[in-house]
Amino acid sequence: MTPIGIRLAEESHLAAVAELRWRWELEYGGPQAVPRDDFVRHFVAWARENASSHRCLVVVRGEVVLGMAWLAIIRRVPTPRALERASGDVQSVYVVPEERDSGLGGRLIKAILELGRQLGLERVTVHSSDRAIPAYARHGFAHSPRLLQAKVVQTDRRPRATG
Repeated sequence: MTPIGIRLAEESHLAAVAELRWRWELEYGGPQAVPRDDFVRHFVAWARENASSHRCLVVVRGEVVLGMAWLAIIRRVPTPRALERASGDVQSVYVVPEERDSGLGGRLIKAILELGRQLGLERVTVHSSDRAIPAYARHGFAHSPRLLQAKVVQTDRRPRATG
């Protein structure tokens, strides 16, 4: 069997990563608002445009992409003690259903945290599904009473009526 590896996504992986994101939305979100080919083109262009702030790791077996995890890098306000500061946010962690419960998700989380360490990030956060909370907890993520959030955007993604 071909070994499984985790590495930074390359240009050649972006269409497959877009397909994973499409598959995830079908699995959890239902019908899509745009045709698949349009989404893939948009996603690949977005990934290229945002490469400096969003790093993607992929799980591959040979050249087959089995999963992904994104690390959004957020530059923080300088302080007199640290002129360059940044934190990270884990986004869009997904492993294809047929490979779940094999440890690949945990390997992705570990690799994302290592990437955060290499980048010198102060902290890494995640907004997790209920199913994945134990996996994140096993890798050191914990609830923080000081990390608050406020929803500012409508979450159903339907176009809003104007006028």
